[in-house]
Amino acid sequence: MKLFSTWALLALTNLLFGQAVFPDFLQGTWKMENNEGYEHWDKLDDHILKGVAYQTTDGQLTVTEYLDIAKKGDEIIYTAIVTNQNQKQGVAFQMTRSDSLFVFENETHDFPKKIVYQKLADTALLVQVLDENNTGFRYTMTKQIFETTEPDTAVLNPNFRKALAERLGGDDYGMKMYYLVILKTGSNTTDDKQIINESFRGHLDNINKLVKEGKIVVAGPLGKNENSYRGIFILDNTPSIEEAQALLQSDPAIKNRLLDYEIFTWYGSAALPEYLPVSDKIWKKNP
Repeated sequence: MKLFSTWALLALTNLLFGQAVFPDFLQGTWKMENNEGYEHWDKLDDHILKGVAYQTTDGQLTVTEYLDIAKKGDEIIYTAIVTNQNQKQGVAFQMTRSDSLFVFENETHDFPKKIVYQKLADTALLVQVLDENNTGFRYTMTKQIFETTEPDTAVLNPNFRKALAERLGGDDYGMKMYYLVILKTGSNTTDDKQIINESFRGHLDNINKLVKEGKIVVAGPLGKNENSYRGIFILDNTPSIEEAQALLQSDPAIKNRLLDYEIFTWYGSAALPEYLPVSDKIWKKNP
């Protein structure tokens, strides 16, 4: 009778394991709590999951492990290849439990002896990495949900970046309205060097101030010409002609009538301000 009971127990154990649940709930991308670590799993078919563990630092992705879960006959094997260990040889773990816990064990390594996945919810996991005494470390992982949107059939540009276009205020053509200011010689013909020097020093300082405020995106002198035109501004983030004129009056050279101006609306690329961060990296001397 005892012998029959033993064989019955073994048969029941084999039957239960033969019906082991394949852990395909792992498919997707999971982020470790309070860490820059991730696991990503793809389900190739009903018998194979391929995964990778990686970290991100300053936008750079570094793979730390290559992972594999495969059903082979009645066995489900978890294989981990750590990129800088074991001469890149895989360590195999056999699944020994698949109810509320999915337990994978190996017989050849002291640590880890077990890797345990516990599904807490559809978007949450508890992972334990244990030795033979069931001590080690644990962490939770949260499934990353990525929104998908239908392609906009009105977008004809394959390089279009919606967030960038919205940040820059571009229209459907990637354009926007600016104010183009042409500076010219003013009515003040003084030869007082102190007034002239202070006014034009203030002129340059005011340009730098308005650039930092995002109000001027282009400024520079013109070559000698018969119209007495001296330079140009392109004003951005200026909703009205009145505000544009008020900005110009903050320029000491204009306020002191050493410079005068003509102002026009100008339709140009909304990407124009994007050159400014680069321009700040290429000058050697500040005027």
